[in-house]
Amino acid sequence: MGQYLKVAVIDNEIEAQIIKDILLKQDIPHEVKSYHSTAFDGLFQLQNGWGAVMAPEEYHQEIREILSELRKS
Repeated sequence: MGQYLKVAVIDNEIEAQIIKDILLKQDIPHEVKSYHSTAFDGLFQLQNGWGAVMAPEEYHQEIREILSELRKS
């Protein structure tokens, strides 16, 4: 299994939960990482998006396609 690298920025907590559920059901290794920092009271989320989905490089294209379809619906 490769190193986990950033695949895409997640726009909000709802999108994060949905993509996480889809990837779990499809057995795609991943990590959803929030940009929230209590020290900065969520400032980074305002600038950079809610967070990011991370995964081994061999899964990036598949995850981007899933995320694209999710955002269309």
